[in-house]
Amino acid sequence: MQGGDENPYSSPSSPVGDVPVAHGMVDAGRWRRFFNWVLDYVATMVCVMVVAFCAALVGGDDTVAWLEGIGPWQERLLSIAIMLVYYIVMEGLFGLTVGKLVTGTRVVDEAGGPPTFRQAVLRSLSRLIPFEPFSLLFSDDGKVRGWHDSLPRTRVVLRNRRPVADGRVVG
Repeated sequence: MQGGDENPYSSPSSPVGDVPVAHGMVDAGRWRRFFNWVLDYVATMVCVMVVAFCAALVGGDDTVAWLEGIGPWQERLLSIAIMLVYYIVMEGLFGLTVGKLVTGTRVVDEAGGPPTFRQAVLRSLSRLIPFEPFSLLFSDDGKVRGWHDSLPRTRVVLRNRRPVADGRVVG
């Protein structure tokens, strides 16, 4: 407290926007991360529909009957499998997904390099932890990192944006 101008009873606050990090990249903020999730959710649902359509074309009436008769648990497991393949392939090979491409972000390791295949697999499996999406809301010290970031030691950063000496972001 300097000269009594800060209220000792006020609630703590943290930055919500994009945050510069040690490796010179800028962390994506909560809203970008949210839009990544929304766009990737839509992309995985499109993938589910494409897989079902292709299976129906290849397998014919028997496959259509099987798809119409699957229960909610089978449907959920099929959706999870497609989601895992989507994230592992997209982040493992390209370091981004459809959502990250649209919002101008990408996945990097803690040193700022591309994630390894192992990190992409661990990121994807970590998304299956119950209540994992809420981990972004409670991330520490202003860094927007969920468990699917902290466990494989990755970050989601803005593409081609670097902070300069006076704190502005260029690129």
